[in-house]
Amino acid sequence: MKGNIVVGQSGGPTAVINSSVAGVYAAAKKLGVKNVYGMVHGIEGFLEDKLIELEDYLDAPVGIELLKRTPSAFLGSCRFKMPKIEGHEDVYEKVFEIMEKHDIECLFYAGGNDSMDTVKMLSDYAAAHGKTQRFMGVPKTIDNDLPVTDHCPGYGSAAKYIATSLKEIIRDNESFGAKKPTICIVEIMGRNAGWLTAAAALAKGEDCSGADAIYLPEKVFDMDAFMEKVKHLAATKSSVVIAVSEGIHIADGRYVCELANENVAVDAFGHKQMSGTAAYLAQLIAAETGLKTRAVEFSTLQRAATHLASLTDINEAFQVGHDAVVAANEGKTGMMITLDRNGDDPYQCGTSAYDIHAIANVERPVPAEWITEDGCGLNEGYEKYARPLIMGELLPIFVNGVPQHLVRK
Repeated sequence: MKGNIVVGQSGGPTAVINSSVAGVYAAAKKLGVKNVYGMVHGIEGFLEDKLIELEDYLDAPVGIELLKRTPSAFLGSCRFKMPKIEGHEDVYEKVFEIMEKHDIECLFYAGGNDSMDTVKMLSDYAAAHGKTQRFMGVPKTIDNDLPVTDHCPGYGSAAKYIATSLKEIIRDNESFGAKKPTICIVEIMGRNAGWLTAAAALAKGEDCSGADAIYLPEKVFDMDAFMEKVKHLAATKSSVVIAVSEGIHIADGRYVCELANENVAVDAFGHKQMSGTAAYLAQLIAAETGLKTRAVEFSTLQRAATHLASLTDINEAFQVGHDAVVAANEGKTGMMITLDRNGDDPYQCGTSAYDIHAIANVERPVPAEWITEDGCGLNEGYEKYARPLIMGELLPIFVNGVPQHLVRK
């Protein structure tokens, strides 16, 4: 590449999204790219010409290694929805005006479904208007719901945190051995796809019985069947821990969290803001059974825990960023880098560049064959798929007893 490049981050952060920025930077420098710019707060900030030079941060001896250990989006994220091209050509022209101003040859965007839609629209506009700039998608989402790719960077680390934290909650809940058990409901992120909640299944092992039930949004949530399940568990166990997706919904399509609060806020993409499922179910159980209940909501903790990130996930996040630059250098545009599993024993994974049109705005659910027949558990098929993704650790760099992070000036 003869020009400069720019990389941005969008949507909900992950524990490893910064590793993808590191991968983009490392590959660009290897290819001799002069300036690697970072968008401050994604495409929204880019439209305001808010850029930083990554050399100022990553040329330091520990720059890239510290970035790999930094949670959230180092560059700043956004939930800005690019408008439809027709009637909003001025917005798109602004993007190209800024790219030309900084001699930017290629734009790399790390994100999930909505971010890949941004890559698609920008590359489509370029193709239709004779623009030479290129656009590449770098996959990122703890939701693991992008199609085509075997899995998404960010998921392995979130799954590792969920499995670890759930295991610790189970151990805590088992401590008292009361005649009447405490019913603990753990709420895990996932609006329409239950990949994160499925990770609760990974807590089970020789030293842990695992969650007593796991409910995903892929199955309609039957409130009556749920209450019967709880009563049966309470009658036969001294501790009950149940994992639920924030997006579980009843037969009429309403999310369970909406049963407690009908006025659920929505974001710029029209997505309902999910919260309160565990609290609602815990209150319902307490009222109907008189049992002690506890609601735990992992919330943003499951995407911010870089101190417990999967080394496999960190390395793959770096790789997709790196390979996006390699693909762009080969002339590719309007594509996303996918992770392609080549083996399970031992686990092996490569990458490819795939047409963004087959990926943007498409959600991939947990396969039905991995969900148990009773609808409240996962089978060995899921574990075989997910276990390799949570393997390995990268210790933080501790300063004054807490992890050190790389931050923008």
